Amino acid sequence: MSLDINIELNDSDLEHFKSLMTAAIEKAKGLPAEQIISQAQAVCAEMEQARVPDFVASRMVSLEMLIQAVQDEDWQMPEDEKVEVLTSLAYFAEPHDLVPDNVPGLGYLDDAIMIELVIRDLSQDLQAYQAFCAYRATEERRREGTVNVDRETWLAEKRTELRSRLRRNKSTSGRRRVFSRIM
Repeated sequence: MSLDINIELNDSDLEHFKSLMTAAIEKAKGLPAEQIISQAQAVCAEMEQARVPDFVASRMVSLEMLIQAVQDEDWQMPEDEKVEVLTSLAYFAEPHDLVPDNVPGLGYLDDAIMIELVIRDLSQDLQAYQAFCAYRATEERRREGTVNVDRETWLAEKRTELRSRLRRNKSTSGRRRVFSRIM
């Protein structure tokens, strides 16, 4: 038996999470990118070991994908996008738990909410990266054993196409970003 619970965050609630993110960003300002990534990976590993509830685990996949996107040399994330993702990962480098993680069923609720907010802000970036990964995997299988076009050439073409679409979508979406004032 499962139970479906919906949580609605009002503007005041969102402001609270923004303040937590702002504090985390301030703490992480002097940290190198590798340390932020390493600490965010450690949080993900800790959550995996804790066998978190499904509502957290399902969001953790996207958080891990953001970490992969920053590190993926084939994706070649532009510096402005990298800064945006690293800024979002700052919270997970130094999490400020509202609910202690050891509270059964609810201990990771605050983490799940923050992951959801980050994912919503970076959803287009995640979609572009997922499309790139799918394309890369398909093309690697398809081109296996051929030498017509080198790997970097076809990856560069797809990367350029996806980045153009991403920037166009961001400029025309008009969607209100949760953390828009702090990133």
